[in-house]
Amino acid sequence: MEWKRFLSIPVFSVFLLMGFVYFITVFIFIEDWVGLQSSAGILNAMIFTFMASLCLFSFVVCVLTEPGYVPSPYVPDVEGAAVPLHQEPHSNSSQLRQCDKCCTYKPPRAHHCRICRRCVLRMDHHCLWINNCVGYWNYKAFVILVLYATIASIYSSVMIISCALQKNWNFSGRVPMKIFFAISGAMMLGLSITFGTLLGFHIYLISCNMTTIENYEGIRAAWLARKSGHSYRHPFNLVLGPNILKWLCPTALSHLKDGMSYPTAHDS
Repeated sequence: MEWKRFLSIPVFSVFLLMGFVYFITVFIFIEDWVGLQSSAGILNAMIFTFMASLCLFSFVVCVLTEPGYVPSPYVPDVEGAAVPLHQEPHSNSSQLRQCDKCCTYKPPRAHHCRICRRCVLRMDHHCLWINNCVGYWNYKAFVILVLYATIASIYSSVMIISCALQKNWNFSGRVPMKIFFAISGAMMLGLSITFGTLLGFHIYLISCNMTTIENYEGIRAAWLARKSGHSYRHPFNLVLGPNILKWLCPTALSHLKDGMSYPTAHDS
């Protein structure tokens, strides 16, 4: 079922973009700059191929990994959970929420995705380019994908600039080549800025222990708290995992240290 996510125009466009960037970087700009037969050309080609492979692997992981859906019969294992959904819960059950669309209990940090039509655990957002929600199980893979894409875009930009600087542009007959260099350079710089900005935003979210949805909700909550003379503090704590060596691996799952118990597929 997960493989059907690849049957999407945005996902197919990402594959085309990856292939195009890889081809022009390795077989045009590195070849034209130092030549693929030289040691410098082989080294640069191997480095970029390695980074492109990491991007491709992380992208496939993001597409295929379920973000973490709330099982339909899920009932939180807390005192007072048996209170009917239409009644106001008490004490420990004050954190219980009901999804108006799924008509089931919704764990903390879970949100309903209108596109997937299901509640997603620790939902960050629905990403059009991976045709999947970014949630509890694939958020790390998404961040790693953005990290590798940023590095690869910057590396490709450096290759284009290096190739352009060593060329002799005095010949009037090279106008099409100038246009190709200008378009390629502008595209890669644009991708570098876009991915770099997105990476910086998610690094900020990780440092603040928030998702994208919680960030926007927190802005409003902080404004309401200041308006009423109170202070707002985000209640959750997120870490990437105890083993720092696994932080950059998209398949090594992170751990949530927020005191919450999340349902799994075994709960259904």
